[in-house]
Amino acid sequence: MLSCHKERHLQKIPSLDAQCIILNLEDGVSKEEKPMALILCAEYLKNYKKIKKMFVVRVNALDEGGLEEIKYLNKFKPDAIRVPKIKTIEDVDIALNAIDSSIELHLSVETASAWVNLANLKINDRVTTYYLGVLDLLADMNLPHSMVDIDNPTMRYILSHFLMTSLSLGVKPVSFVYQDYKDLDQFSLWLSLEKQMGYDAKGCISPKQASLVNEVFSNNEFDVSKARKIVTLFENQREIGITGFIDDELGFIDEPVYKGALALLRK
Repeated sequence: MLSCHKERHLQKIPSLDAQCIILNLEDGVSKEEKPMALILCAEYLKNYKKIKKMFVVRVNALDEGGLEEIKYLNKFKPDAIRVPKIKTIEDVDIALNAIDSSIELHLSVETASAWVNLANLKINDRVTTYYLGVLDLLADMNLPHSMVDIDNPTMRYILSHFLMTSLSLGVKPVSFVYQDYKDLDQFSLWLSLEKQMGYDAKGCISPKQASLVNEVFSNNEFDVSKARKIVTLFENQREIGITGFIDDELGFIDEPVYKGALALLRK
């Protein structure tokens, strides 16, 4: 995630080890700098059209200038618009109507209302991605930021609920931004936990964070090789009418195991 008022950061986009670039117009950009940030955002969207990265613009809240920013950005065709402070289905509908039909809508889940409505916010196939804004979410629920601790059971519940609800809707869940970007050891612990849970995407605010995410979230070569073997064995056995069998190396293989291997290979 790069704030659009810092042009020296925008110039580094081609070299960044990240699949998706969030061009930020919201938090971290002062009110006075927002107009220039919007112009720079549009300029770099034009300049980087041929770069093979996904470009998402995080606009301001809809009632805080976001709608006007969306109308301005539509002609520059970012891959997606990310809308913060979403609360209701009506908010999503307003955003969809404002955004060009060729552009995806991404939602920041960072209010108590959005959390309650999480399972209902995907009202259109253009809603493809949820981002967990955990600090704003905790504050909106009158909970301290000190709860962002890897051993805190509420944090683990938040991550689990967010992940499973998103995936059940066919929405990509992106885990929260870890603010202490210099503490890569703690960041790595969060990544290990999130990968174990099933996450494959996390917000980053430094190049080193992005590199670590790629390293940790990349599929393990051993797991991929095992999945390929399972798929081959199952499909061969299925041709002769057998859909449950024991392999000396891989153990019991049936259709659910086969489907799990396919899902890993698709990733």
